[in-house]
Amino acid sequence: MSDQAIERLAAYAPLGDAASGLRYLLLDVFSSKPLEGNQLAVVLDGRGLEDARMQALARELNLSETVFLLPADGDESDVRARIFTPAAELPFAGHPVLGTAAVVSRALALPAVTLETGAGPVPVEVQERGARVSFGWMRQPLPRPSAFDQEAALLGALGLEASALPVTAYENGPRHIYVAVQDEAAVAALRPDFGALARLGEGIGVNCFAGAGSSFKSRMFAPALGVPEDPATGSAAGPLALHLARHGRIAYGQEIEIRQGAEIGRPSLLHARVRGSDEELEAVEVGGAAVLVAAGAFVLD
Repeated sequence: MSDQAIERLAAYAPLGDAASGLRYLLLDVFSSKPLEGNQLAVVLDGRGLEDARMQALARELNLSETVFLLPADGDESDVRARIFTPAAELPFAGHPVLGTAAVVSRALALPAVTLETGAGPVPVEVQERGARVSFGWMRQPLPRPSAFDQEAALLGALGLEASALPVTAYENGPRHIYVAVQDEAAVAALRPDFGALARLGEGIGVNCFAGAGSSFKSRMFAPALGVPEDPATGSAAGPLALHLARHGRIAYGQEIEIRQGAEIGRPSLLHARVRGSDEELEAVEVGGAAVLVAAGAFVLD
């Protein structure tokens, strides 16, 4: 095909000026490289959209999460962020908060952003690291640990005989379950029964991990939320650091790196640390990069 034909195709605009539609940005989060990390759509103005419309738009994009920005209800936050998977709304999720904070920070020229979420206000410190790359640290809601009463069914769905640490649930908006696998090769080799995982209950993310020192590998499965496997799970990174600290695998205050997403072609890098002690948890912080990769608009009406 000639260059002239390609140039004509590049200028093809059958829908007219899409900028007049419902505008959104696409980012890759927990990566500084485009086309890696976890994809995120941020709809810049969600005013006037009903809940069902937001859910339909998130399903149309079919990313792990889509965020809709709205005015904050009080003075404590800069904007309100509503977070949707293709199947449901979440009160909080990590990579949507981090990516959204990168957008708001640049748009409003703020070095620190507080997002109003369904789990409360989440502050994020943001640094620009290039024309389209930012790095942020978010202070997450403190996770609440609890026992998980379906351990046998969970291990069966994962094809595992046992977990190297107690199977524990942590809730910080989403509910994450943690299973310690023998080694990183065994994590990579997992082939879960997604139907069986989905039957464990709605809103559950299953996190399988292995590693040592400050370096860990993780995979997260949430088929009941419409996300068979997540490339990078910021909401799970903080509780993972807490789980490791509670069981003596790392020290409180120690920063860890979590690698995720390689098995689905979206390598991601997350940073996490927890401050405090077994008696009193002070803070859970998760960091990572976000890069802007595209802009678009819905032209539905």
